[in-house]
Amino acid sequence: MINIDFFSTFKVRRTVEVTLLASSLAACGPTVINSAGVAPVSQDPSRAGAVQGVGIEGHDIQAMTDLMVRDMLSSPVLADATHPPQVIVDSGYFLNDSMQRINKDLITNRLRVHLNRAAMGRMSFINRAYQNMVAEERALKRKGMVDSGTREAAQAQAGGDFRLAGTIASADSRDVRTGMLQRYTQITFEMVDTERNIVVWSNMYELSKAAADDIVYR
Repeated sequence: MINIDFFSTFKVRRTVEVTLLASSLAACGPTVINSAGVAPVSQDPSRAGAVQGVGIEGHDIQAMTDLMVRDMLSSPVLADATHPPQVIVDSGYFLNDSMQRINKDLITNRLRVHLNRAAMGRMSFINRAYQNMVAEERALKRKGMVDSGTREAAQAQAGGDFRLAGTIASADSRDVRTGMLQRYTQITFEMVDTERNIVVWSNMYELSKAAADDIVYR
C-alpha cells in the first residue's frame, strides 16, 4: 500500500529546495542600477544647446535666416520694386548635398515667415504647399456651392516672379589619431527670376565646427 503522506512530504521538501536554490542564484547575479534619467531643460533656441555636434543646429538656423532676411530686405530688386514682387520661398529647389541629414523646411519655413513679417507688403509670398487647397476652394466658388467671399475672383492662382533656390554642402576631415572630426558647411541662398533665369540676389552662410565625438542628427 502506497503511503500518501510520504509523497506529500517529499513534494513539499523538493519545492522548498528549488525555491531556496533560485533565491541563492538571484542573489549572486549582477545588480541592476536604474538610472533616474535627466530632467528636461528649457533652452534658448538662439544659443548653442547642451547637445552639440559638427552639423547645422537650431541656433545656426536662426542666425542664418535672420541674416538672409536683413540682406533680402536691402535688395532694391526684391524690396524696393514699384510693384511688390510675388516670391516663392520653399524647399522645392533647396538641395541638401551635405553629410548631414536635415529637414530643409526648418530653414526655408523660418526664412519665409520672418521675411513675410518684415517685408510689410514690399513682397508677396506664395506657398506651393497650399496649391491644392486653394484649387479646391476656387472650384467650390465657381460651381456656386459657396459664395465668392469678399475678394474679387482671380483668373488663376498667383505665379512667382522670383523663387528661392540654394544648396547645403559640406566637407569633412578627421584626425585618425585623436578621432577629432571637423566639418565645413556652406549654405547658399539665391533668388531666381522665374521668367529669365537670372539670379537677382544671392548670399552665403558658412560654418566650421570640430568635435571628438559627433552626435546623430535626425
